[in-house]
Amino acid sequence: MYRYIAFAALCMAAMPAHADELGAMKAESIDLAGFLGVVYYTPQEDGYRVVTTIAQGEAGLPVRFVATLTENQIVAVSVPGKLGESDQIIEISRVGGKLVVSPHPIDGIVVSSPKAAVD
Repeated sequence: MYRYIAFAALCMAAMPAHADELGAMKAESIDLAGFLGVVYYTPQEDGYRVVTTIAQGEAGLPVRFVATLTENQIVAVSVPGKLGESDQIIEISRVGGKLVVSPHPIDGIVVSSPKAAVD
């Protein structure tokens, strides 16, 4: 229970998601097609330790992704779209010693139903 309260408080305290530069230990909120969460990083000796935590809606079980980024590296977190819609993605990149969070749909990837075999 405490984990969910802490996650909700962190989401409420974070800023809205934009293509923005992120400061160390400054959380930024994200919304990927109803999966809500936060991204933050801490500087480490071998790079920036980026932590992304998301959950489906307010009651979903949180899932955490952790990556260490060195200069000019990118990591992406995506959520598949509904039938006929594009996937949702955020890219987290380290460029010029800064971390940038950029939300946008994946171009050209659309979920569709399989076609029935024709005899």
